[in-house]
Amino acid sequence: MSLVLYNTLSGRKERFEPLVPDTVTLYVCGPTVYNLAHIGNARPAVVFDTLFRLLQTHFDSVTYARNITDIDDKIIRAARDGKRSIESVTEEFTAKYREDMAQLNTLPPTLEPRATQNIDAMIALTATLLKKGHAYEAQGHVLFAVESMDDYGRLSGRSLDDMLAGARVEVADYKRHPGDFVLWKPAAAEDPGWDSPWGRGRPGWHLECSAMIREHLGETIDIHGGGRDLIFPHHENEIAQSRCAHGGEYVRYWMHNAYLDIDGEKMSKSLGNFRTVRDLLQGYRGEVLRFALLSAQYRSPLDFSAELLDQAQATLDSLYGTLRDVQDMDVDMEVSLADEPFYHALNDDLNTPVAIAEIHALARQLHKAAPAEKPALKGRILAAGNLLGILEQDAVQWLQGTAASDAIPAEAIEALIEERQAAKLAKDYARADEVRAELLAQGVVLEDSREGTRWKRKSD
Repeated sequence: MSLVLYNTLSGRKERFEPLVPDTVTLYVCGPTVYNLAHIGNARPAVVFDTLFRLLQTHFDSVTYARNITDIDDKIIRAARDGKRSIESVTEEFTAKYREDMAQLNTLPPTLEPRATQNIDAMIALTATLLKKGHAYEAQGHVLFAVESMDDYGRLSGRSLDDMLAGARVEVADYKRHPGDFVLWKPAAAEDPGWDSPWGRGRPGWHLECSAMIREHLGETIDIHGGGRDLIFPHHENEIAQSRCAHGGEYVRYWMHNAYLDIDGEKMSKSLGNFRTVRDLLQGYRGEVLRFALLSAQYRSPLDFSAELLDQAQATLDSLYGTLRDVQDMDVDMEVSLADEPFYHALNDDLNTPVAIAEIHALARQLHKAAPAEKPALKGRILAAGNLLGILEQDAVQWLQGTAASDAIPAEAIEALIEERQAAKLAKDYARADEVRAELLAQGVVLEDSREGTRWKRKSD
């Protein structure tokens, strides 16, 4: 069965075939580690983890690289504001990012290159661009000359003038063209910096991915992924740097996930709807967050809300209930993926909503099936769950437990549920999440549906 992916560069779905037979190179832009990851950061991590799982069913060798940006203006400000070293900030938030993504059932990438460990490669790339006439020095900076590339703007499909009109571009008097971007910039004495032929400085943000891809994966890779917000200028500038320096093809398939809003609005600290993964994990299992992120096809916008999470929770509760009913039954994992509708859906540009619908269909079949048919159906459900990164734990582990002698009374549970509903109506989702977490800590599981909220104790 062939895999079809939407290529941003061509603007259409294409059959995926790696450059080297049976060997895939995948690179995804990772975090800038100065703060906790928010739920928008989690969408590409979950989407491309799902792609990574799918690719491994097709090809023997899949190398998945996700970088760590550990030098950036935001990191320097965070360190300065907290009176901390750069290293302590980046180490803390790199560790927390890994922890949070692990809670979302994402697999560790094959490679995790860090910007600060690849400075030599960035200096070499800058020198090549200068030598070939695609870059110039100005006031201690080295800048890429966008007008030196005939088809600059091909990825986003707009002219240079159009892109500049719709984007925030730093305009400085040392630029020959407003769209020229920094490859290397001087570092203040108190800031981190590295010696280079152009003085002590540090790389521009766009430079690092181009340099690390060539250093760790080669001059041409199969798939480059990230959020839509990276198409311009970041990925456009990556293409410019790499093709002008080395020629040939840089990336064969570009993939971008759509934006994520919170309750219909752009996520913003100023709007008070900024939701970190770590905060959300206080009220929901990581698997619930992952399921919610996969509930829309990755190229479709996703409105992330308490209602979406509650529905994801209820859906997973139902699936786990189905598996709990057959927990003592053997499982047949001899699944022919080529025959599975959920596999067909994932091979059609990661159509996760259809794949999820097919899991529901299998669950309904399992309820009605004769005992002899149940092991195969159970295996098919678990195989689908494995590709989506769900249903990977013991099917009843989280539902089970022992009743505490000081169990919270039913009246108190009902009162808290009413408080949670009032908080949701007031859009105080932080309090709503706290109530769910408080009840869960006391052994009470909430199940939300269109009919309202039901509860049960883990020991039930």
